[in-house]
Amino acid sequence: MRTGVVFLDRDGVINVEGGYLDNADDWRPLPGALEAIAALHNAGWKIIVYTNQSGVGRGYMTEDALDVLHQHLLCEVAKTGGHITAIYACVHAPDAGCDCRKPKPGMLLQAARDHGIDLNASFAVGDSPRDIAAGHAAGCRTVLVLTGHTRSYSAVDFPDPQPGHVFPTLTVFTDWLLTGGI
Repeated sequence: MRTGVVFLDRDGVINVEGGYLDNADDWRPLPGALEAIAALHNAGWKIIVYTNQSGVGRGYMTEDALDVLHQHLLCEVAKTGGHITAIYACVHAPDAGCDCRKPKPGMLLQAARDHGIDLNASFAVGDSPRDIAAGHAAGCRTVLVLTGHTRSYSAVDFPDPQPGHVFPTLTVFTDWLLTGGI
């Protein structure tokens, strides 16, 4: 059994980036993302979502609305044969000073404690510099996908730390990983 996992940012990696998403009716998966999660799961990888959701801390949505949205996400993933082990969401406002808001690694570190995860054997997949920074700070291998905040990649223009790998989509990363790309 693997001790590493695939950590996925939510908005821009699994679903369309769309501001403060607070309604399951507005949630739209990115093409192939749910199938990629199912393929990872069926290959023995655990998947954990790590997501900043400051809309709660800013008063734009409630934690209950966020929970309903996450239950919808879990159901949609299950319909494709996938499974998400856990969802970690930082619900604090940006100025709250918490340790969980990306680019800090708090959510990844907590998940490692909760689930016995070897972070060095894990991948942190995101669509922004803060996702990469959180993964790097936690000791994960980092993957940037170009489906959300970041649509193109240039090492010169991307702030440090640089991603370990860059892929156009979650599907292409999944194909790479499952065909021995480690």
